[in-house]
Amino acid sequence: MTTAIKLKKATFKHIESELYSYHDTLREIQFLRNNIMFTKENDDENTGGGRSSLPSSPTEQIGTRLATHKRLNKLEEIAQAVEKVFTGLPDDYQKLVKLKYWTRPQMKTWEGIAEEIPVSRRTAFNMRDEIVNAIAEVLGWR
Repeated sequence: MTTAIKLKKATFKHIESELYSYHDTLREIQFLRNNIMFTKENDDENTGGGRSSLPSSPTEQIGTRLATHKRLNKLEEIAQAVEKVFTGLPDDYQKLVKLKYWTRPQMKTWEGIAEEIPVSRRTAFNMRDEIVNAIAEVLGWR
């Protein structure tokens, strides 16, 4: 087992925020991909000059825009990290993620979530910490 570096409080909260908004992130990724693929963009700044170095084929242009879109790439990286960690979790950990982060509106306290898994409240917090730390490790965040 590797020695885990304690996450900064802000990083921990940020990862929790990404867990809460995971489904919104997936929708935003799909929106951005559709926007890039089906919107005609003319980024040619080469007015009056020689030949452009950008690909001339529409398919290549779309592929280039998809591959170089910073926001899309960052969102996909986060979504893939959450999915990778979530699919590798045991069932009770997955249940905690679903109950705490993906159930809207959130009607349960930590006590209610722990009772439903069923574990103690402290164990539920430890499980949460392990999940967040695993996501941080996949993302390379500290």
